[in-house]
Amino acid sequence: MRQFEVTVLPEHAGCRLDRMLAGVCEPLSRSRIQALIASGGVLVTGGRVRSSYRVSVGERVVVLLPDPEPSGLDPERIPLDVIFEDAHLLVVNKPAGMVVHPTGGVRSGTLVNGLLAHCDGLSGINGVLRPGIVHRLDRETTGLLMVAKDDAAHRGLASQLESRTVVRRYSAFVWGQLKTESGRIEAAIGRSPADRRRMAVVETGGRRAATRYEVKAFHGFASTLELNLETGRTHQIRVHLAHVGHPVFGDSVYGGGAKRIRGISPPHRNAARTVLNAANRQMLHAGTLRFVHPVTGNALEFRAELPKDMRRVGELLSSGDG
Repeated sequence: MRQFEVTVLPEHAGCRLDRMLAGVCEPLSRSRIQALIASGGVLVTGGRVRSSYRVSVGERVVVLLPDPEPSGLDPERIPLDVIFEDAHLLVVNKPAGMVVHPTGGVRSGTLVNGLLAHCDGLSGINGVLRPGIVHRLDRETTGLLMVAKDDAAHRGLASQLESRTVVRRYSAFVWGQLKTESGRIEAAIGRSPADRRRMAVVETGGRRAATRYEVKAFHGFASTLELNLETGRTHQIRVHLAHVGHPVFGDSVYGGGAKRIRGISPPHRNAARTVLNAANRQMLHAGTLRFVHPVTGNALEFRAELPKDMRRVGELLSSGDG
């Protein structure tokens, strides 16, 4: 049995226990937190409470994590682009199409399956289906991910994510031309009321989310952006950009697919079709990752160049076809 403690801060006063822990214990999903609470694995001032319990400033919350159980997942010799590795953590450059961890009916071919074959051990904090996973990227998003080999590294990396000291910088091609060359999008994100499989900007019940952007180039019907995450909500960049009317190129889930062509000026439509045909996924890449090693204290920074498909789209946009 492992445990860690959280002291309730003023900004969390009055919050539901499960929601507060989901915000401060980033590697633990809210459903896992609720399961821990129900099983007595979360204590507030030494006693058991419900997920709906409203916390007070200064209360001591202890989270008890059972030792990892066998995952039942098969290690698979999947080629991994490992950018960095030591005894405590890895940094992996994830390709498009790879799911980070098993979910639903997906039990093989994930990053976790590959990691189980690559490593002797992974952190067990985030449950048997997500060993080592500190944060995630969507299936079709490429780029850099931190992976923890032990619980101490996991807690250290998660703490940096919570304190927003981890730098996560993305590149994206988006529809249209933003009105300002840089800016900040802040809007709470939660499950879409219309489709629970999607996320959306919501007025109530969502979690705070903020994204900074800088325009690197304007094109006839598109823009090249660099984005920085202040928070790390599910589908955050995709949802925020769709919310402001500039969905990620190729992102059909959030309005960036072929239907978008009907809304642009006729002179650009043929070029837009050409470029969109070169993009068989959402054009989003996590290219820069900077954090402090949780054990050695060394400052680390990693970069991953744009994948081939995004380089091709960028060439088409820059050549005038865009």
